[in-house]
Amino acid sequence: MFALVEDGSITKYYSGNRGITLGSNQYSKAIFTLWTKTEREAIGIYEVVWDNSKKKDEEYYANTEVSYAFADGKVTASYGDATAKAHADTLFTEDDENNGLGTEGEVKVKGLKTIKIREVKKQAAAELERTDWYIVRKADANTAVPSAITNHRAAVRTKAAEQETAITNASNTAAIEALYTRNDKGVRPLGELPTLED
Repeated sequence: MFALVEDGSITKYYSGNRGITLGSNQYSKAIFTLWTKTEREAIGIYEVVWDNSKKKDEEYYANTEVSYAFADGKVTASYGDATAKAHADTLFTEDDENNGLGTEGEVKVKGLKTIKIREVKKQAAAELERTDWYIVRKADANTAVPSAITNHRAAVRTKAAEQETAITNASNTAAIEALYTRNDKGVRPLGELPTLED
């Protein structure tokens, strides 16, 4: 991405995939790939430098719109301070109910805890579903369920319960994010549900 700077202010942005016209001069898109940085800047075209230092994971935070600034001979695109998404559910208030927006006390917006716990439940259900046929066969034909299957299903339920407790006990959005953040060995504090070897 490129920006046109005129009299110290950014006046236009370019994607760099087509030619441009500046005043009475026309330039092919080669201006963005074949020209040197110095040549482009001599006519006011600056490559945008991205500053992602304040950008956060959008699963947990709402990032601001990008703002652009020209200073010290460069154009910088940057984010403001991100806002943490609510970790707890937001409920309808009495005023909401009086205004016909919802019933007081019911969930207005699901928080991250609710969202993440539902994900755990869905993953656990999917893993258990792989061996449900053993349970159906037991009910239909009284065929014993192998102990390896019984143990696996119990382990899935136990681990899912542990994960739900960890999510429930997280004190804020950053604590929820930390549960999912993998270390240099690819391990996350929340752990993984056990899977049945095929």
